[in-house]
Amino acid sequence: MSTNFRPAALVRWLWFIAWLIVAIVVVGGITRLTESGLSITEWKPVTGAIPPLSEAQWQAEFAAYQQIGEYLHITGPAGMTLADYKFIYFWEWAHRLIARIIGLVFALPLAWFWIRGAIPPGYKARLVALLALGGLQGAFGWFMVRSGLSGEVTDVSHFWLSIHLLTALFTLAAVVWTALDLGRLARIPGARPAKFGGLALPIALVVFVQLLLGAWVAGLDAGHASDTWPLMQGRLVPEFDMSRGFWWALTHDPFLIHFLHRWWAWIAVAALIVLARKVRPFERRASVAIHAAFGSQIVLGIATVWTGVSLWVATAHQFVGALLVMATAWGLHIVGRRR
Repeated sequence: MSTNFRPAALVRWLWFIAWLIVAIVVVGGITRLTESGLSITEWKPVTGAIPPLSEAQWQAEFAAYQQIGEYLHITGPAGMTLADYKFIYFWEWAHRLIARIIGLVFALPLAWFWIRGAIPPGYKARLVALLALGGLQGAFGWFMVRSGLSGEVTDVSHFWLSIHLLTALFTLAAVVWTALDLGRLARIPGARPAKFGGLALPIALVVFVQLLLGAWVAGLDAGHASDTWPLMQGRLVPEFDMSRGFWWALTHDPFLIHFLHRWWAWIAVAALIVLARKVRPFERRASVAIHAAFGSQIVLGIATVWTGVSLWVATAHQFVGALLVMATAWGLHIVGRRR
């Protein structure tokens, strides 16, 4: 390996990026739970990093917010004040600020590593692709916000919300995977990247479906469909709207989506147990991490239901969901190395 290559430094940088992505996922969850996502009605990638600094600027931002359906039909009639608006503005601004920080923390060191010739062969394209994913994530975030800005709707599209969240989680998994590849290269010169395939594909698909259902639950406020577990409405399978067909219900009905999210979780648990058992002989810590993540996630999911979607319990549920993605990527990477 050339003496210029610095895989260990790249690993430390990528793990820092990964934890920043976890942070933005958590803040994004708080933004959603506090209904803050539509508080900033314009996308200003550079100047938007500075919040309003004067009373006139605050009044202008509040006036723009007062034109959208969320204010006209929900928060306005509920008596929202400027102080209330400042609270929701803070969370959306913080979410976007972290996104800008991630962009800078990724792009600037990447350029430095590139110029110094520190990136090993085969990784330049992958790192550029990760940077592009981050940019795409920002665009998806704006499309999500824009879907809720008309005077007729009161919320963002749950489809755009799921695209926004799942792209973030996919980026997180890809960053972790790349960090693990480079970490192995730092220990074993000439080591090849892990392969994705075989057992990894069905397990990843099962987890993906659970994450998608979770994003739809968040987007439709379907967590409020029931505050009991395991029954909903006193029955195992709740009543749901089939008047527009099953496929519409599958993608729009909050009761059905909540039901599927809480029970598909056990299919995901079964898949993750298989993964944990597969990796245990090679890396016991990964097996423990997978078990700890899905176990905590199940408990927090039930607690979220029982507490009527308590802000901090639901936030913890989203936080552990991000940790579960990281643990799953770790396990799948070990399987890929064995291949």
